[in-house]
Amino acid sequence: MARPAHRKGVTVGPTTRRRQLGAELRRLRDRKGMTLEAAGQAVGVSRATVNRYESNQGPVKWIVVEGLCRAYDATGDEREAIVALAKSAKVQGWWKGYSDAIHDWLTPFLTLEDEAVEECHWANAYVPGLLQTRAYATAVIRAVEARAAEDTIQRMVDVRMKRQEVLKRETPPHVWAIVDEAVVRRCVGGPAVMAEQLQHLSMSSRSPHVTLQVLPFDAGAYAAESTGFIIIRGPEPSLDVVHMSNLSGALYLEKEAELERHKVVFEYLRSQALSSSDTTRLLESLVKVFTERSGRES
Repeated sequence: MARPAHRKGVTVGPTTRRRQLGAELRRLRDRKGMTLEAAGQAVGVSRATVNRYESNQGPVKWIVVEGLCRAYDATGDEREAIVALAKSAKVQGWWKGYSDAIHDWLTPFLTLEDEAVEECHWANAYVPGLLQTRAYATAVIRAVEARAAEDTIQRMVDVRMKRQEVLKRETPPHVWAIVDEAVVRRCVGGPAVMAEQLQHLSMSSRSPHVTLQVLPFDAGAYAAESTGFIIIRGPEPSLDVVHMSNLSGALYLEKEAELERHKVVFEYLRSQALSSSDTTRLLESLVKVFTERSGRES
C-alpha cells in the first residue's frame, strides 16, 4: 500500500506543527546527548516539562523552546524554524464547540484526523464513523452510550457528522476501509436503517477518495486481533499514528515498530479482502435483502 503523494494544498495545521515541534526537540536533545533532566535544568523547567514538550502533551511556551534550542547548540536556522513552530502550534479546532459531547480521549484523534492525508481503517464491529449515515450513527451511539440522555446522544451524533466534512475538502484524506463481513450483515437500527447505510457505503466507494473492501467470512482466520484500529497517515511518515479505542478510552501508538506491525497487518487484511468491485456487488445484494426485510416488517 503506497503512501499518497504529498499534495500541494494539503493543510499543515497546528496539530502537525505541534508534533513536528516535539520530534525536532527530541532530535536536537539526542544529538546533544542530554538527558531530559539535564535539559530541564539548563532552562529552568522540570524533566516532566521537557518530556511533555517532546511528546506533544499540552501547550508550549516559545521562550522555553528557544532556551532548549540554545542548550542543544542548535544552529540559528534550526532555532528560528523551531521557535516558529512553537508560536504556531496552538490547536483551535471545530470540536472546541462540542466539548460537552466529546470524551477527553477523543480530542487527540480529532486533531490528528483534521490534518490526515490518509486513514486506513480495520473495522470489525461497525462501519467507520466517516462513512456512517446519521440514522446508523444514532443507533450505534445510543447502544454504546446507553446511560446518556437523548440530547447528549444527538450531540455526539452531530460530532460524528461534523467529522465527515473532512471528506468534502478540496484535498480530502484518502479513506481506505476494510470491514469485516459481520459489519455489513449486522442489522443496526433496523432493516431500513441498514439498507440506507449499505447504499451509502456503495455510493461512497465510488469516490476516488474512498477505497472500501469487505473481508468475507470465507477468508477464515485473519491477521488482526479482535480490536479494530485506524492508521492515521500524516503529511510526513514520521507523523503517522495508530489509533485504537475501547470503552475505557483510546490508545495512540507512534513507535516505529508498532506502526510497522499494524501496517503489515493492514496489508494482509487487504490481500484477504474482496476486491472493490466484488465488495460493491455484495453491498448491492445486501441492500436488496434489507430493503425486502424492511418492507415485510412495515
